[in-house]
Amino acid sequence: MSKIGRAARYSIAAFGALALSLILASQSRAQEKPIGQVKTASGDAAIMRNNNRIAAKPGDSVFQKDVIETGADGAIGITFTDNTVMAAGPNSEVAMEEYTFDSSNFKGSMMTDMRKGTLSMVSGDIAKSSHGAMKVRTPAAILGVSGTHFAVQVNPS
Repeated sequence: MSKIGRAARYSIAAFGALALSLILASQSRAQEKPIGQVKTASGDAAIMRNNNRIAAKPGDSVFQKDVIETGADGAIGITFTDNTVMAAGPNSEVAMEEYTFDSSNFKGSMMTDMRKGTLSMVSGDIAKSSHGAMKVRTPAAILGVSGTHFAVQVNPS
C-alpha cells in the first residue's frame, strides 16, 4: 500500500474516532435528566453550562452542575422536579451542586452553592420528606432546610 493510501486510511480512522466521541458525549448529556425548569427570567439572566453562557428563558431545562447567574437588572425563577421553587435576584450566582430526587418515594438531596446575591426558596418534597437533605452553602455557613420558605443574601467580599 502506498504512503498516501496509508495516510488517508489513518486520517479516516482518526476522523471516525473523533466523530464517535462527539456523538457519545452529546448522547450522555441528552440522557441526563433535567432537575428543574426556568419559569421566569428577566433582564440579564443566564445559565452557565460546560463553560457556555446561555441566556435563560422560560421553559429552559436546568441540570445538576449548572450555575445560575444574574446581572444588575436580572432575575430568574426555577421550579425543581420535587416542587422546590427558587428565585435569584440581581447580581446573583448560584451553583446547582447536587440534586437527586425519586418521585416514587419523595426521597432525595439538594445542595446549592450561593456564591453571591439574593436567593429565595420555598422548599419542596426533598426537604419535607428527609430532614437535612436540602442544604444551601454560603461563603459563611451551610444552611440546613427542613420544609419552609427562606431568603438568603450574600454580599460580595
